[in-house]
Amino acid sequence: MSGKIARVEVQATHSHSRTSVEPPPAVSERAASGRAARSECPRSSLSALPIADDRDPMGLLEAQDATRVPELVPIRYGRMSVSPFAFFRGAATVMAHDLGAGARTPLQTQLCGDAHLMNFGGFASPERDLVFDLNDFDETLPGPFEWDVKRLAASVEIAGRGRAVKKSDRTNAVLESVNAYRCAITRFAAMGNLAVWYARLDVAAILGELRAAHDRKLAKSLARTAAKAESNDNMRALSTLTREVDGEPRIVSEPPLIVPLAELAAGDEEAVIPAVLRSYRRSLPEDRRVLLDRFRRVDVARKVVGVGSVGT
Repeated sequence: MSGKIARVEVQATHSHSRTSVEPPPAVSERAASGRAARSECPRSSLSALPIADDRDPMGLLEAQDATRVPELVPIRYGRMSVSPFAFFRGAATVMAHDLGAGARTPLQTQLCGDAHLMNFGGFASPERDLVFDLNDFDETLPGPFEWDVKRLAASVEIAGRGRAVKKSDRTNAVLESVNAYRCAITRFAAMGNLAVWYARLDVAAILGELRAAHDRKLAKSLARTAAKAESNDNMRALSTLTREVDGEPRIVSEPPLIVPLAELAAGDEEAVIPAVLRSYRRSLPEDRRVLLDRFRRVDVARKVVGVGSVGT
């Protein structure tokens, strides 16, 4: 037994030596680094948006068409044409192009890439709690942290215009959104890695804050929204999207938005699906694999969702 323990200890030591990392800098050091970054990129420079004379938004969008399902491209443009905010949602590449031409901080992170207002919402955690979080990482990429913040701020302004919100209220909403981000980052900077890892904003906590602030109207509205979200579960989706055929659920065809695999043009999709599912399984922690293995594939379909993601 002692020999086995010794071998395990040696292996653990060797493993640790390969994966050891430097301790993170202190909060004061990180703050100093952030202040130093201002000399390279003053905050005032981030308010400028240089626009090139040859800027071609439609050309940028059309360049993406080559990698999309051809018959779904018109749906994408149809959805984008509904309103300025819908266009903004589908034009992440245009905003990235514009931001790339301007000043940027040296503070890099893994961006969402499309952090607009509609990609925030209530989602079920693995524990089935309703939490407020960010969704949709189709455009994730490394980049300066402020690009996500700018996209969020711009989306609040554009959405407000679409709802005929007066200018002063739109300005306040934009300022409040970026101030909430600033306060959250300040709070996270003083926390340990584990505390940040487990930090979350659940609906119960938000309701508690609203009730403590005696904002009954907003608390009541949030409670109704939370109740509606909790009823929109997997069983409801099953009953909405499928019908029973020979005792098995089958996805209802609603082309071009929902098309079962059997109805798609002949290709290697049927051969690819098992490999995709195996790859997905390998990406899961062991406990999630045990749960996944209790299910079997019954049907597969292509479903069109969102605006910018249509056709990908």
